[in-house]
Amino acid sequence: MLIIVTYDVSTETAAGRRRLRRVAKVCEGVGQRVQKSVFECKVNAMQYEDLERRLLAEIDEEQDNLRFYRLTEPSDLKIKQYGNFRSIDFNGPLVI
Repeated sequence: MLIIVTYDVSTETAAGRRRLRRVAKVCEGVGQRVQKSVFECKVNAMQYEDLERRLLAEIDEEQDNLRFYRLTEPSDLKIKQYGNFRSIDFNGPLVI
């Protein structure tokens, strides 16, 4: 499934800035950044639950905001993009 993860972490304190870096690192390990605090992730149900658990362990629910959007397939009919950013084709060949 394709999901969108968005977050807003309070960075007013040093602890908040550390939380922001840890949240971003978790998301970078699973998906691709499409904006500063927005990631697209292609995951199965187990990976989704693991990602949600790991992110909930990092945020402070009193100060931060975390949202998950589950998109239905086919995503190419539901997502329009404009501008110079082009997302990774998850179904295409992997080039390293």
